[in-house]
Amino acid sequence: MRILVVDDEPGIRQMLDILFRRAGYDVVLAPGHRRALEALRQSPQPFPVVLTDLLMPDGSGLDVLNASKARDPTTEVILITAHSSVENAIEAMRAGAYDFVTKPPDAAELVALVAKAFEKHALNSENVRLRALVAERHGSELAVRSHHMQAVMDVVDRVAASRTTILITGESGTGKERIARAIHAGSDRSGEPFLVVNCGALPEALMESELFGHEKGAFTGASNSNMGLFRQANGGSLLLDEVGELPLSLQVKLLRVLQERVVRPVGATREVPVDVRVLAATNRDIENDVAAGRFRQDLYYRLNVIRIRVPPLRDRREDLATLVEHFVQRFSAEMGKVITGLTPDAVRVLDRYSFPGNVRELENVIERGVVLSRARLIGLGDLPPELSGLAGAPAMNLDELPKEGCDLESVLGEVERRLLVSALDRTGGVRKHAANLLGITFRSIRYRLKKHGFDDAGDSDEDLAET
Repeated sequence: MRILVVDDEPGIRQMLDILFRRAGYDVVLAPGHRRALEALRQSPQPFPVVLTDLLMPDGSGLDVLNASKARDPTTEVILITAHSSVENAIEAMRAGAYDFVTKPPDAAELVALVAKAFEKHALNSENVRLRALVAERHGSELAVRSHHMQAVMDVVDRVAASRTTILITGESGTGKERIARAIHAGSDRSGEPFLVVNCGALPEALMESELFGHEKGAFTGASNSNMGLFRQANGGSLLLDEVGELPLSLQVKLLRVLQERVVRPVGATREVPVDVRVLAATNRDIENDVAAGRFRQDLYYRLNVIRIRVPPLRDRREDLATLVEHFVQRFSAEMGKVITGLTPDAVRVLDRYSFPGNVRELENVIERGVVLSRARLIGLGDLPPELSGLAGAPAMNLDELPKEGCDLESVLGEVERRLLVSALDRTGGVRKHAANLLGITFRSIRYRLKKHGFDDAGDSDEDLAET
């Protein structure tokens, strides 16, 4: 564990060197501001902790603080200051310092403070690692621009490494399963199985066998034994999706599994130990179900050790652009198409839409757009008619304003786009002839096609002769 110690007084520097080497640290000494900045620049790896004097003849400890944080935001900086400069030290803490001590520092207290700083650095570094892992495995579908999702991901960072049961709640389509996968990916179980069971999709008669397994001959049709999902997920994680749909009879058995960490397969005479981290998700108002007697209170408390509420997309609009970009890239790659985004009209429609189906609905909308788009940009006509408000276009009655009104620019832009596509279809893609059909110049049709996301890849030899 490396620590950079910065002080212009040789006696203090020597005392700190001896103190921290005895505590097991690898100490790098800098006799002042300038040498400290050199040490920060030349070090192959950032220093986890920096201990620096605040006021030095050749510069300020604040510059050391800023340079340390610029190299690695997780570096913890402790300031040493005289009593007369305590106010400056407090200001430095507002700028990101971990803590400050006054001269002369108490040796035992200083060692304890540095140890805590190393612990905080380790925790922050782990959070950064987990977020990078989540981003790698789940892309931008867990976008964290909005403060709502930042709060969610902060909790994910903190709980991933534990064994604690997590209850994930939120509307359908908000990404509860992705949150569960992120928790598993950030845990020490990430190399073990992650299994998902939809408790609302299983027939009640098969639920117990599916979850806990059964012995051969346990019931009619049980020609082979079945391990069950708990034992299949042993060592890993199991997501009980739509856990609120479990019948009361199974809730009792699930509670015992969570308490005792054992399962009893159907038809078995003995219990089998399991090591499974249970994550549960629901879109129901589970507290209301508890009050109504539809969900056991004791099971609710056992599941609800830590609650993560995933916000609906309408409450995290800042994430919309990132999600759209992610889905466009994903589906373009899957379908072998070159789609780079959406037209301004289509973007305006998405910005106004409430997305009752949340991220899942947005994913479906973008997939449809990538499939239908004939250009590099997804246009208004590539969106679902009920979303774009252009159902029936271009046969829509342009002489009459809809009762709910319309976005004039979007409507006119889409009509123009569809006429351009129709003209190109009729002329076999020859843009000069399409321009003639529309009564515009070749330069004008190229401008309009570019505006709607069409590139020049389709220019015919006849068109190219015009350029």
